[in-house]
Amino acid sequence: MAAHNGWRRVATFLLSLGPQQVVLVIQSQRNSYHSRQASQRKEEILLQATQLGQGAPVVLLLHELSQNDGDWSILPALPHLSVSFSQSAAWFMFVEEETSIMLTSLLRVLNKYDAQKEWFLGKRLHDSKASIIHHYAFSEDPTSFGYPDPAAGWVLSAPLLHRLAERIQYSPLKSDFTIDLKHEIALYIWDDGRGPVLTDVPEFCAGQEAHCATAFTASVPNCGDPVKKEDIFVAVKTCQKFHSDRVPVVKATWEKDAAFLEYYSDVTDSSIPTIHLGVPNTERGHCGKTFAILKRFLSPAVPEADWLLIVDDDTLISLPRLRSLLRCYDATEAVSLGERYGYGLGQKGYSYTTGGAGMVLSRTAVAKILSSGCSCYHDDAPDDMVLGMCLTTLNVPITHSPLFHQARPEDYAPAWLSNHQPVSFHKHCSTDPVAAFTHWLQDRHAHSEL
Repeated sequence: MAAHNGWRRVATFLLSLGPQQVVLVIQSQRNSYHSRQASQRKEEILLQATQLGQGAPVVLLLHELSQNDGDWSILPALPHLSVSFSQSAAWFMFVEEETSIMLTSLLRVLNKYDAQKEWFLGKRLHDSKASIIHHYAFSEDPTSFGYPDPAAGWVLSAPLLHRLAERIQYSPLKSDFTIDLKHEIALYIWDDGRGPVLTDVPEFCAGQEAHCATAFTASVPNCGDPVKKEDIFVAVKTCQKFHSDRVPVVKATWEKDAAFLEYYSDVTDSSIPTIHLGVPNTERGHCGKTFAILKRFLSPAVPEADWLLIVDDDTLISLPRLRSLLRCYDATEAVSLGERYGYGLGQKGYSYTTGGAGMVLSRTAVAKILSSGCSCYHDDAPDDMVLGMCLTTLNVPITHSPLFHQARPEDYAPAWLSNHQPVSFHKHCSTDPVAAFTHWLQDRHAHSEL
């Protein structure tokens, strides 16, 4: 009888905020693996709602909202959400595919806040020092500005979302580039002090604590045995001036985990060895070199492999973790995988995988790029951006993984980085790259023997 009365008290409590007043947006992706993961998460949430018996939240898959590929950056999607749920929704929550939601706990948390006011809720992250990926914002006091951990989920009240949806129509992002989504969204909402700051919600978790309304599994997803070492061909871009300092780091850290690896330079150096592809070195982008690598990958000159990994000579990467990650993907599909950036997304621009973090392409994707006639407009064009334009034209999705990193470990919020099992980092400047690799990327029990 006591248990029954307890359930009645919980049910009465939840009636003040019905699940149907919550719109949950799962930040899904068009790649088949990710769309399956998001659909499974949606089913789990709706099953909880059925068991609760008080109605169901609206659960949306982000990649299905519209034909605008830039919706992943959230702000371009706000007008659509505002129009579609102008009257019915009190709260809009954004979660990742791997974020678990405890619906009863979530409703209890949201009930603490007045839904008629502007609220920006989430697990608060902050920089420990000025970061290049945040354009050195708040350099005098980096801890003063908070932004949400996307793994824990974040929430906008309806009044705030509707106001932002109006604003985005006439006040786009100050930068053409979308680099670190969570920080840039917080900056846009804050609006130089005219908008709300992020309110930290302890029940939004990026771990598995008992009190949590959300939880997150941060390891490399387990999709079965890793792909074989021979399934990945590794292309390292270098040039003569870095042969003596950057290349030795690759050899001292992760080269041994590669079955097939070649160094591509502007000179032939037998001591490494390097291969000169006939493309001169350029100080800016490396489009000519990258497209020469794509052609070589499909030629009889190298062993046939399902996957091509293109990295810079100052990229640090865990190939065993990458092999585990790639088991989740179908190499017969056109796959472009890495850390996703965006250019001009508010004006129907395009996405791309940033080169320094490592660009992974399936053999099918490489063949599709080359057969399409896509090419560099100049040898020193930015290779990652040109590939992004090509793939967008070909309707091949740019697939994002938060495990790839364009910058150094110290450029990320410690609380965020500690909840992930990274696959890559980039840049050697002002850091010890071997120590960074050993600390962040070297596994005691790697799969290098497989």
